[in-house]
Amino acid sequence: MRISNLRSAAYILGLLAAFILGVWIPLDEFLFYLPDVQYLTMQHLWLTAMSGGLALLVAIPLGTLLSRPSMAKYAETLMQGLNIGTTIPTLAVLALSMSFLGIGTVPAVFGLFVATLLPITRNTYAGLKGVSPALKEAAAGIGMSPTQRLLKVELPNALYVIFAGIRTALTINVGTVPLAFLIGAGGLGELIFTGIDLYDPVMMLSGAIPTAMLAVLVDALVAVVAFLVVPRGVNPGRA
Repeated sequence: MRISNLRSAAYILGLLAAFILGVWIPLDEFLFYLPDVQYLTMQHLWLTAMSGGLALLVAIPLGTLLSRPSMAKYAETLMQGLNIGTTIPTLAVLALSMSFLGIGTVPAVFGLFVATLLPITRNTYAGLKGVSPALKEAAAGIGMSPTQRLLKVELPNALYVIFAGIRTALTINVGTVPLAFLIGAGGLGELIFTGIDLYDPVMMLSGAIPTAMLAVLVDALVAVVAFLVVPRGVNPGRA
Protein backbone atom coordinates (compact mmCIF):
# COMPACT_ATOMS: atom_id res chain seq x y z
CA MET A 1 0.00 0.00 0.00
CA ARG A 2 2.75 2.43 0.92
CA ILE A 3 4.72 1.67 -2.26
CA SER A 4 1.55 2.19 -4.33
CA ASN A 5 0.93 5.54 -2.65
CA LEU A 6 4.51 6.63 -3.34
CA ARG A 7 4.21 5.67 -6.99
CA SER A 8 0.97 7.63 -7.25
CA ALA A 9 2.58 10.66 -5.63
CA ALA A 10 5.57 10.45 -8.00
CA TYR A 11 3.22 10.13 -11.00
CA ILE A 12 1.17 13.17 -9.91
CA LEU A 13 4.36 15.15 -9.31
CA GLY A 14 5.60 14.20 -12.77
CA LEU A 15 2.34 15.37 -14.36
CA LEU A 16 2.53 18.62 -12.40
CA ALA A 17 6.12 19.18 -13.52
CA ALA A 18 5.16 18.46 -17.13
CA PHE A 19 2.28 20.93 -16.88
CA ILE A 20 4.54 23.65 -15.45
CA LEU A 21 7.23 23.05 -18.03
CA GLY A 22 4.84 22.76 -20.93
CA VAL A 23 2.42 25.57 -20.13
CA TRP A 24 4.15 28.11 -17.94
CA ILE A 25 7.73 27.71 -19.14
CA PRO A 26 8.92 27.58 -22.74
CA LEU A 27 10.76 24.29 -23.07
CA ASP A 28 13.76 25.86 -24.79
CA GLU A 29 14.25 28.19 -21.81
CA PHE A 30 14.22 25.26 -19.42
CA LEU A 31 16.65 23.28 -21.57
CA PHE A 32 19.03 26.24 -21.42
CA TYR A 33 19.61 25.40 -17.74
CA LEU A 34 19.83 21.63 -18.27
CA PRO A 35 23.68 21.43 -18.04
CA ASP A 36 23.51 23.42 -14.79
CA VAL A 37 20.77 21.15 -13.46
CA GLN A 38 22.84 18.04 -14.20
CA TYR A 39 25.97 19.42 -12.56
CA LEU A 40 24.21 20.87 -9.52
CA THR A 41 22.12 17.72 -9.04
CA MET A 42 25.35 15.74 -8.59
CA GLN A 43 26.50 18.27 -5.99
CA HIS A 44 23.10 18.02 -4.32
CA LEU A 45 23.27 14.22 -4.17
CA TRP A 46 26.85 14.33 -2.88
CA LEU A 47 25.89 16.62 0.00
CA THR A 48 22.90 14.41 0.80
CA ALA A 49 24.97 11.23 0.70
CA MET A 50 27.76 12.66 2.88
CA SER A 51 25.54 14.19 5.57
CA GLY A 52 22.93 11.42 5.50
CA GLY A 53 25.57 8.68 5.54
CA LEU A 54 27.33 10.23 8.53
CA ALA A 55 23.99 10.58 10.32
CA LEU A 56 23.24 6.89 9.75
CA LEU A 57 26.68 5.83 10.99
CA VAL A 58 26.27 7.84 14.18
CA ALA A 59 22.51 7.76 14.87
CA ILE A 60 21.82 4.01 14.69
CA PRO A 61 24.64 3.01 17.11
CA LEU A 62 23.73 5.96 19.36
CA GLY A 63 20.04 5.05 19.45
CA THR A 64 20.98 1.44 20.14
CA LEU A 65 23.27 2.48 23.00
CA LEU A 66 20.61 4.71 24.56
CA SER A 67 18.08 1.86 24.45
CA ARG A 68 20.21 -0.38 26.67
CA PRO A 69 18.98 -0.85 30.27
CA SER A 70 22.23 0.56 31.66
CA MET A 71 21.49 3.90 29.93
CA ALA A 72 17.85 4.16 31.09
CA LYS A 73 18.57 7.00 33.54
CA TYR A 74 20.34 9.14 30.97
CA ALA A 75 18.62 8.29 27.68
CA GLU A 76 15.83 10.88 27.66
CA THR A 77 18.13 13.66 28.86
CA LEU A 78 20.61 12.92 26.09
CA MET A 79 17.76 12.69 23.57
CA GLN A 80 16.58 16.17 24.55
CA GLY A 81 20.12 17.40 23.96
CA LEU A 82 19.97 15.98 20.44
CA ASN A 83 16.59 17.65 20.01
CA ILE A 84 18.39 21.00 19.95
CA GLY A 85 19.58 20.16 16.44
CA THR A 86 15.93 20.05 15.31
CA THR A 87 14.69 22.97 17.40
CA ILE A 88 17.23 25.40 15.93
CA PRO A 89 16.31 26.35 12.34
CA THR A 90 18.53 24.61 9.81
CA LEU A 91 19.66 27.93 8.34
CA ALA A 92 20.86 28.99 11.80
CA VAL A 93 22.71 25.69 12.22
CA LEU A 94 24.41 26.26 8.86
CA ALA A 95 25.32 29.81 9.87
CA LEU A 96 26.83 28.59 13.15
CA SER A 97 28.72 25.88 11.26
CA MET A 98 30.09 28.50 8.90
CA SER A 99 31.27 30.56 11.89
CA PHE A 100 33.47 27.70 13.11
CA LEU A 101 34.31 25.80 9.92
CA GLY A 102 34.38 28.52 7.26
CA ILE A 103 32.43 28.28 4.02
CA GLY A 104 32.00 25.42 1.57
CA THR A 105 31.22 21.73 1.79
CA VAL A 106 32.50 20.95 5.30
CA PRO A 107 30.20 23.30 7.27
CA ALA A 108 27.28 22.36 4.99
CA VAL A 109 27.76 18.65 5.62
CA PHE A 110 28.10 19.25 9.36
CA GLY A 111 24.96 21.40 9.54
CA LEU A 112 22.91 18.91 7.51
CA PHE A 113 24.29 16.06 9.63
CA VAL A 114 23.06 17.77 12.80
CA ALA A 115 19.62 18.39 11.29
CA THR A 116 19.35 14.75 10.14
CA LEU A 117 20.63 13.07 13.31
CA LEU A 118 17.62 13.22 15.63
CA PRO A 119 14.86 11.44 13.62
CA ILE A 120 17.07 8.38 13.07
CA THR A 121 18.32 8.30 16.66
CA ARG A 122 14.83 8.78 18.07
CA ASN A 123 13.27 6.05 15.92
CA THR A 124 16.11 3.62 16.60
CA TYR A 125 15.66 4.20 20.33
CA ALA A 126 11.85 3.96 20.16
CA GLY A 127 11.93 0.89 17.93
CA LEU A 128 14.26 -1.04 20.23
CA LYS A 129 12.39 0.02 23.37
CA GLY A 130 9.14 -1.06 21.74
CA VAL A 131 10.19 -4.68 21.20
CA SER A 132 7.93 -6.99 23.19
CA PRO A 133 9.43 -7.97 26.57
CA ALA A 134 8.09 -11.49 25.97
CA LEU A 135 10.35 -11.86 22.92
CA LYS A 136 13.39 -10.71 24.89
CA GLU A 137 12.55 -13.04 27.78
CA ALA A 138 12.11 -15.95 25.40
CA ALA A 139 15.49 -15.20 23.80
CA ALA A 140 17.14 -15.06 27.22
CA GLY A 141 15.39 -18.27 28.18
CA ILE A 142 17.01 -20.22 25.33
CA GLY A 143 20.45 -19.00 26.36
CA MET A 144 21.08 -16.05 24.04
CA SER A 145 23.66 -13.52 25.20
CA PRO A 146 22.70 -9.79 25.32
CA THR A 147 24.54 -9.24 22.02
CA GLN A 148 22.74 -12.15 20.37
CA ARG A 149 19.38 -10.87 21.64
CA LEU A 150 20.13 -7.45 20.20
CA LEU A 151 21.22 -8.72 16.77
CA LYS A 152 18.79 -11.62 16.32
CA VAL A 153 15.66 -10.45 18.15
CA GLU A 154 15.57 -6.75 18.96
CA LEU A 155 17.01 -5.16 15.80
CA PRO A 156 14.95 -7.28 13.34
CA ASN A 157 11.77 -6.36 15.24
CA ALA A 158 12.73 -2.69 15.39
CA LEU A 159 13.69 -2.32 11.72
CA TYR A 160 10.31 -1.07 10.57
CA VAL A 161 10.38 1.84 13.03
CA ILE A 162 14.06 2.53 12.29
CA PHE A 163 13.40 2.74 8.55
CA ALA A 164 10.52 5.14 9.19
CA GLY A 165 13.02 7.48 10.87
CA ILE A 166 15.50 7.05 8.03
CA ARG A 167 12.84 7.92 5.44
CA THR A 168 11.83 11.05 7.33
CA ALA A 169 15.42 12.16 7.92
CA LEU A 170 16.68 11.65 4.37
CA THR A 171 13.64 13.28 2.78
CA ILE A 172 14.09 16.33 5.00
CA ASN A 173 17.79 16.27 4.19
CA VAL A 174 17.18 16.40 0.43
CA GLY A 175 14.75 19.28 0.83
CA THR A 176 17.14 21.18 3.09
CA VAL A 177 20.30 20.83 0.97
CA PRO A 178 19.38 23.89 -1.20
CA LEU A 179 20.15 26.06 1.85
CA ALA A 180 23.77 24.89 1.62
CA PHE A 181 24.20 27.19 -1.38
CA LEU A 182 23.98 30.14 1.01
CA ILE A 183 27.27 29.10 2.63
CA GLY A 184 29.04 28.28 -0.61
CA ALA A 185 28.44 24.53 -0.88
CA GLY A 186 26.60 24.48 -4.21
CA GLY A 187 23.67 22.23 -5.00
CA LEU A 188 20.34 22.99 -6.65
CA GLY A 189 19.87 25.91 -4.26
CA GLU A 190 22.14 27.85 -6.60
CA LEU A 191 19.40 27.90 -9.24
CA ILE A 192 16.60 28.43 -6.73
CA PHE A 193 18.07 31.38 -4.84
CA THR A 194 19.68 32.99 -7.87
CA GLY A 195 16.36 32.70 -9.71
CA ILE A 196 14.61 34.39 -6.78
CA ASP A 197 17.19 37.19 -6.66
CA LEU A 198 16.94 37.79 -10.41
CA TYR A 199 13.17 37.28 -10.47
CA ASP A 200 13.69 34.54 -13.05
CA PRO A 201 10.94 31.89 -12.60
CA VAL A 202 12.53 29.57 -15.16
CA MET A 203 15.82 29.44 -13.29
CA MET A 204 14.05 29.07 -9.94
CA LEU A 205 11.85 26.20 -11.11
CA SER A 206 14.84 24.54 -12.82
CA GLY A 207 16.21 24.05 -9.30
CA ALA A 208 12.95 23.60 -7.38
CA ILE A 209 11.39 20.88 -9.55
CA PRO A 210 14.44 18.54 -9.49
CA THR A 211 14.71 19.09 -5.71
CA ALA A 212 11.09 18.04 -5.19
CA MET A 213 11.49 15.03 -7.46
CA LEU A 214 14.70 13.97 -5.69
CA ALA A 215 12.88 14.08 -2.34
CA VAL A 216 10.10 11.83 -3.67
CA LEU A 217 12.65 9.49 -5.26
CA VAL A 218 14.72 9.16 -2.08
CA ASP A 219 11.59 8.47 -0.03
CA ALA A 220 10.48 5.80 -2.52
CA LEU A 221 13.92 4.14 -2.61
CA VAL A 222 14.13 3.92 1.18
CA ALA A 223 10.58 2.52 1.25
CA VAL A 224 11.57 -0.19 -1.26
CA VAL A 225 14.69 -1.07 0.77
CA ALA A 226 12.57 -1.28 3.93
CA PHE A 227 10.05 -3.50 2.17
CA LEU A 228 12.82 -5.89 1.12
CA VAL A 229 14.82 -5.86 4.36
CA VAL A 230 12.24 -5.81 7.16
CA PRO A 231 11.32 -9.40 8.16
CA ARG A 232 7.86 -10.75 7.43
CA GLY A 233 5.43 -10.20 10.28
CA VAL A 234 7.19 -6.97 11.28
CA ASN A 235 6.35 -4.93 8.18
CA PRO A 236 2.54 -4.58 8.06
CA GLY A 237 2.77 -4.05 4.31
CA ARG A 238 3.99 -7.60 3.70
CA ALA A 239 1.91 -10.74 3.73
